[in-house]
Amino acid sequence: MALRGTNQEFGRPYNRRIVLESIRRSGPIARGEIAESVGLTVQTVSTIVRELEEQGYILSVREEPKGRGLPPATLRINPEGGYAVGIHLTPLGIDAALINLSGDVIESAHREAPNATPDDAFAAIGAMVTDLTGCRPGGRVIGIGMALPGPFGVDTMSFVGPTTMAGWQDVQLRDRLTAATGLPAFFENDMAAAAMGERLYGLGGRHAEYYYLYFGVGLGGAMVHDGSVLRGAWGNAGEIGHIPVVPGGKLCPCGNRGCLERYISLEARGHWSGDDADWVAEVAPVLRNAITIIENLFDPETIVLGGLASPALLERLAASAEPMHNSVSARKDRRTSRIVVAEGGQHAVLRGAAALAVSGVLSPRFGQIFARRQRDGDPLKGGDVAA
Repeated sequence: MALRGTNQEFGRPYNRRIVLESIRRSGPIARGEIAESVGLTVQTVSTIVRELEEQGYILSVREEPKGRGLPPATLRINPEGGYAVGIHLTPLGIDAALINLSGDVIESAHREAPNATPDDAFAAIGAMVTDLTGCRPGGRVIGIGMALPGPFGVDTMSFVGPTTMAGWQDVQLRDRLTAATGLPAFFENDMAAAAMGERLYGLGGRHAEYYYLYFGVGLGGAMVHDGSVLRGAWGNAGEIGHIPVVPGGKLCPCGNRGCLERYISLEARGHWSGDDADWVAEVAPVLRNAITIIENLFDPETIVLGGLASPALLERLAASAEPMHNSVSARKDRRTSRIVVAEGGQHAVLRGAAALAVSGVLSPRFGQIFARRQRDGDPLKGGDVAA
């Protein structure tokens, strides 16, 4: 999204978010560069920068002079200027982390909660958030993001079966999360959150077009295009786990037979009595077919394999994909492997969920949502923003 300032009635809080988002994305960056990129005057940017410095969101840094004159001061995000909480809810339990504005995990926690009910889960999340935010007494907690298994909004697939949060249909996720924590709340499916976390803090910095294959309790994925996750018409793009790949295969809770996640997922691994090596050898042909489907559909620079599995298991799965089938990705001019293991690690989902909250609160669109309520408090200044 191109960041542009505005002169409309809610311009002041909107422009403040525009400038802050520009620094978050591109810092270290000079005031003049910000003004040119967002279409505001240098004077307006300087006024906003002064406010943001006073509020502790950004830091001004000046390099040592290398010749005549002083180099211009550049601006960057203050990592400790604010925090967000990331939550990952799965059929196995709840993971949570307190994350600063640079994406560093300050503290994390896990609670065993197999197939938790909404009441139990939100009670646990509220307690976990209290403990985590206590690690930074007086710290400014901007918001909370929660990731959970998708797809969403599909009667025969959403919240159905052992790889989803069965029984959670009709739960008002955002309202319940805000009520449990007192924070502005956002939610996303876990595969998109993991892809976002990888884009910000892992391999994504080196690739603009890649497919993130998410190996969790189920199996999903997300295509990252030009640095953004492709959503689809209803936000479920990349739900590869429910592509039938084995004719007449295992029955899936979605109603089809032979779906990919019946063979490749932590849930599928749990039904295997042998060791990892034997299981990987068994499912390798199915994985190769899945890779070919992804490559021919999306033409990615690479496929990033990540998720909840251990790094050792992910490495074993990636190696088992060789020799790969022919596809549009079988190019002589390739500069990277067709499949690589994620660098963001098992915190990728939590970082992506927290980034969802930071982007949500600091983004211009969030500013528009709350512009009509400025008399009740600007979330950047710590006012009441519960929706």
